Amino acid sequence: MFKAMILLKRKEEYSQREFRNWWLGEHAQLAIQLPGLRKLCFNPAENAEAVYDGVAELWFDSEAEFTAAYQTELGKAVAADSMAHVSRRDRLFVDENMMMDE
Repeated sequence: MFKAMILLKRKEEYSQREFRNWWLGEHAQLAIQLPGLRKLCFNPAENAEAVYDGVAELWFDSEAEFTAAYQTELGKAVAADSMAHVSRRDRLFVDENMMMDE
């Protein structure tokens, strides 16, 4: 399973609450439709002084599936919607190593 973590910093014109409402509402409704997406988790930051305002975790069967999803019209719309609201978006492709799971 391929996992991407996307770290987001909101644009200054958005409050933390406005960013969170957009991200967990309008943006989430777009993102959950990405083709090949297996799992999605949005993690908004609770502390105002954090470097990032949130981290998205996306799981796909492979990196190729991830890349293909973002090359679709929907994927381009998801990326454009994100870039309209964030000043910084950093992607990490990670090798998840679960150490404990209830």
